[in-house]
Amino acid sequence: MIRKEMVFYGGVQGVGFRYTAYHIANSIGLTGFVHNEWDGSVKAQLQGDKEQIDLFLDQIGRGRYISIDRIEQRDMPVDEDERTFRIE
Repeated sequence: MIRKEMVFYGGVQGVGFRYTAYHIANSIGLTGFVHNEWDGSVKAQLQGDKEQIDLFLDQIGRGRYISIDRIEQRDMPVDEDERTFRIE
């Protein structure tokens, strides 16, 4: 199990990004959260196995109105108590 923090830049606010992330994460069993940042980016923390996170990244980029220009990623400590994925 791994946890990644990702910040998505581009056309990611006002296009359903958080709700799309929520549905994808729940459908593949990830935990964590997603929220809008003040600068127009969206931050997410994703926890699961590497294959689940890779699948999330593949699917989020296919969102109808979502346009990701770049993603900054960093490793985070795993949260053993976390059980859900939520929108903040």
